Amino acid sequence: MTDGLSDFHQPDATAPAPCPIMIGSGERMKGLLAKASLAAAGDAKVLITGESGVGKDVLARHIHARSNRAHQAMISINCAGLTESLLESELFGHAKGSFTGAFRDNPGRLQLAHRGTLFLDEIGDMSLRMQALLLRFLESGELQRVGSTAPNTTVDVRVITATNRNLSELITAGQFREDLLYRLRVVHIHVPPLRERPEDIRAFVAQTVSSCSRAVVFSEEALQLMERYRWPGNIRELQNAVEQAIWLSEKSTIQVEHLPDSIQAASDRIVAVRERRRQASDDLFTALVHDGYSFWEHIYPLFLGRNLTRHDLRVLVRRGLNATGGNYRQLLKLFGIPARDYKRFLNFLATHDCSVDVRSIRDKVRSRPPSKRELDRNTREPTTGKGPH
Repeated sequence: MTDGLSDFHQPDATAPAPCPIMIGSGERMKGLLAKASLAAAGDAKVLITGESGVGKDVLARHIHARSNRAHQAMISINCAGLTESLLESELFGHAKGSFTGAFRDNPGRLQLAHRGTLFLDEIGDMSLRMQALLLRFLESGELQRVGSTAPNTTVDVRVITATNRNLSELITAGQFREDLLYRLRVVHIHVPPLRERPEDIRAFVAQTVSSCSRAVVFSEEALQLMERYRWPGNIRELQNAVEQAIWLSEKSTIQVEHLPDSIQAASDRIVAVRERRRQASDDLFTALVHDGYSFWEHIYPLFLGRNLTRHDLRVLVRRGLNATGGNYRQLLKLFGIPARDYKRFLNFLATHDCSVDVRSIRDKVRSRPPSKRELDRNTREPTTGKGPH
């Protein structure tokens, strides 16, 4: 099993891709697979979005394996794993002698995927220049090898892309081309995170167990604990947790104590918060600052699941702002929120009436007595060499 949804081997450039076995019994997964099957019937470009570890690459292979291109190759490339110049060479190919180390002609991934499918993972990390080159190819289907003077080659390739980033926000920030997004997002499929479909966890556990050589079963208590966990690493984290429990346990039944410590500790804290509502903000603030919690992965789902009230969230945000002197941007670091989510965080608070007015907090900071260090700094004579005015 790879990045989440099935168990299959990476195909080579010439062999047809095996048909992935999709896992998931919940309504959300059934709807997602139905949409993917409809998309597979045609040649429309597909954009797959979702958090890291949800299985976007496996869904892409699912679509390819059920398309009329399944007898041809599916070629994959990770846009975030290559420099701009290397990505250009890998995609479009290069001519012998076009740069140092180019000892022979390279056909490029697009040409290798002729009549098949090209999967571009992490498309949101592609540079603007590469986006322009990709857009030109999508409009014409013509390839121009790096350093080649030969006539352009035309190829027939279906393009499937994936990203864990918000492309609309990247467009606003000037980091992604809007016209390219329109080209890529003919069909849009969003893979929900595992925490939004806990009904699929048992199926994933069973599939991982079946792929191992040890005959074990998970106890009901262990399965329930795994269903309560938030899984920030999604299916990739789930698979690793199951395999760790299998190989580190000497017994045939996996109990709660055999699960990774992070799952036991996080689940215990969440249960404690639910049982002690008055201390919810204190517990969650400690979890955010000291225990590795992050706002989107842990606090946000609790709020949406109504295990955290608006009042609790306001108190939590106010406590964080008190710690940062009323600075929302510093609050992002404190709560484990990426800097690029600044506007998203503020919009979320405003939408749910959980914003905190920072003026009183900043006034309190300005009105507090200066520390001894500040007094010493303010009374120190200038050292510029000029006398006092």
